[in-house]
Amino acid sequence: MSDFNDARNDILELIRNQELSNEELIQALSQYHESDIADVLPLLSEEEKKIFFEKLSNEELGELLTYVDSPEEYIEELEPSKAADIVETMDADDAVDVLEDVDEDVLQDILEEMEEEQREDIELIHKFEDDEIGSKITTNYITIKKNFSIKEAMRTLVSEAPENDNINNLFVLDEDGTYYGTVILKDLIIAREGTSLLDITKTNYPTLYAHDKVEDVINEIKDIDLDIIPVLAENDTIMGVITSQDIIETVGEELAEDYVKFAAVDEEADVDDTLLQSVKRRVPWLAMLLVLDILTSSVLSGFSHIFTIVPALVLFQSWILDSSGNAGTQSLALTIRAITNDDLTRETFMKRMVKELLTGLLDGLLVGATGFLISFLFLLITKNPVVGDTVEIGNQLTAAGIVGIALQCAIPITSLAGLFIPIIFKKIHIDPAVASGPLITTLSDMCGVAIYYAMAMILFSALL
Repeated sequence: MSDFNDARNDILELIRNQELSNEELIQALSQYHESDIADVLPLLSEEEKKIFFEKLSNEELGELLTYVDSPEEYIEELEPSKAADIVETMDADDAVDVLEDVDEDVLQDILEEMEEEQREDIELIHKFEDDEIGSKITTNYITIKKNFSIKEAMRTLVSEAPENDNINNLFVLDEDGTYYGTVILKDLIIAREGTSLLDITKTNYPTLYAHDKVEDVINEIKDIDLDIIPVLAENDTIMGVITSQDIIETVGEELAEDYVKFAAVDEEADVDDTLLQSVKRRVPWLAMLLVLDILTSSVLSGFSHIFTIVPALVLFQSWILDSSGNAGTQSLALTIRAITNDDLTRETFMKRMVKELLTGLLDGLLVGATGFLISFLFLLITKNPVVGDTVEIGNQLTAAGIVGIALQCAIPITSLAGLFIPIIFKKIHIDPAVASGPLITTLSDMCGVAIYYAMAMILFSALL
């Protein structure tokens, strides 16, 4: 942390140093990463930012803005022509990210000022939905023709490398312009003069399609572990590539999306949402869970006569609800992880079901025994009456036994529920992450209270 603060202070000092020439400032700042410089921008006054930006070239500004948290705030302050010049220095995918939250009217003004080729690249990526691979691509790549010689391929590489960062793979096009295969840079460099380009072209190199859903191919992307993957249109022409950096960002976005779903929050929710947006995104889930809670209340109402006769049971109700809910959530989390990683197949389902059942039974046995002991000691020490106004050890043992048995029964049942619910959701084509913690907890509550008070009715049947 101290190194970070030292770097930030050093950058601030450099930017505010009026004695440095533009060249000296740029040279000094080149020793720091753009992300470190971007972290300092909020600490500058508006006048300091304006002066600093004027010292940077369009390319340097473009690189810096890709690391800024809210680049639209800076873009919208610029003249459209100046903003267009800066955006044109960026890769198309970075430009799309930077322009994503820019006001629509300002965005159109900027696009009109841009060169046609760069504008088309941005519009190409922008037309895809956020959950499609096409929205993650970059148009920064090199293609060569199938009939090229090794020398021609090398000449193309050398001529285009200054404008392209992604040079480790060259993509080979067939005579009709469709994707044919991929040439690895190392293979091209070591190829002998008489070697045919086709001999070093990998025709089975993995590809993706632009309209593929991210969630459908994310595991495939992680498994193949490549630095760059070509992304094709439906007619097999190359639309762009997805790089390792894009893959890392995509995986992170998917994990974040699943996390908010797991918390029963709309997947579009964001910490920067306005008050009304936050309410709009959360209320539907809360309302749905409230309906389920009403069902839990209905179950409780069926046992209302027990409360008056054995009031001490209410003291331990939360134990049953929390323990069964936690067990269900643990099983749910592991099941969703297995589904996400494609580890849950028909062959592994039975094994997982048996394992969850045995785990639930053993957990229930241990937690139930602990619950029995603690609840009995609690009643013994506090001298809380279980039935009526008298304190009888027999009634205390019975009440503690109800707690232990309810835990023993509820935990394996909710563990199995945590296994089956996301699988059912998957079968009916609903994202399993929607089977969230709050949902499984609510269902576990209904199961837990039903078992708890059913045990009470059985063991206190003489009094009831």
